[in-house]
Amino acid sequence: MAAASVGVGRSISNLLYRRSTLRLLLLFTPPLLWFGVVYLGSLLALLAQSFYTFDDFTMEVSRELTWANYQALLDDANADIVLRTVGMAAAVTVASAVVAFPIAYYVARYTEGLRKGLFYVAIMLPMWASYIVKAYAWTVILTKGGILYWFIGKLGLTGALEWVLELPYVGGTSLSTSNLGRFLVFTYVWLPFMILPIQASIERVAPQLLQASADLGARPSQTFRTVILPLSFPGVVAGSIFTFSLTLGDYIIPQLVGPPGLFIGAMVYTQQGSIGNLPMAAAFTVVPIVLVGLYLAIARRLGAFDAL
Repeated sequence: MAAASVGVGRSISNLLYRRSTLRLLLLFTPPLLWFGVVYLGSLLALLAQSFYTFDDFTMEVSRELTWANYQALLDDANADIVLRTVGMAAAVTVASAVVAFPIAYYVARYTEGLRKGLFYVAIMLPMWASYIVKAYAWTVILTKGGILYWFIGKLGLTGALEWVLELPYVGGTSLSTSNLGRFLVFTYVWLPFMILPIQASIERVAPQLLQASADLGARPSQTFRTVILPLSFPGVVAGSIFTFSLTLGDYIIPQLVGPPGLFIGAMVYTQQGSIGNLPMAAAFTVVPIVLVGLYLAIARRLGAFDAL
């Protein structure tokens, strides 16, 4: 019996060794099934539900197909939610790139060994902390009487802060209830996702290119503009994939920090959890899926995936 089992196992092993295509098919079938059934299947189900009809009187969902949910996205209130979310995602992405680039450049060019390891730990350490804890901690930091107000007061910039908080679309009664405070929290939380891809792309820039640029008489600013930035730009785009998409779908930070006003994630939660309007929630969910899909297509053409 044992000899027969060994013989069958050896026959199967020989068959898989000779048939590489069959071996690869057996290896990739489980993950492809999971991707096709669970992931793509759920997205297709979500897309189908976005065309269902919701009865406001009976609070029931029927499978009668309609474009009303997507037409409702064009209403002023819903369009404002989409524009508010996209605007914040774009602002956080730009700010993260501006802050992350000098940090990534320093880590890539001026650190090595233990020093570089310490910088990696410092960059990634915030990612190890609980996301909820960080968000709640920032509500304490940004509130009146918090450490940030104390520090600004010591610098004598309280008047400048009050002037900024009076600006439309930016300020509020305090930093913790302003769009500026929400922007700071988003930038802090997603900044590591921007630093690491940029740092990886800068390390791919050959030092010989910088030396050649200097030998040809280029100033440091010219070298940065014509050599470093173009060659490391795919890393910027790669990092922006994370910062843009994560901000686009977040619904916890907008609820804890900033002025009243829903983001797409919070709107989906409200429509599904509080109202039970699954078709409208699905329609709102399609918006970031389409935006991120277009963004990924552009990022791919810019070579961002090579920097991941």
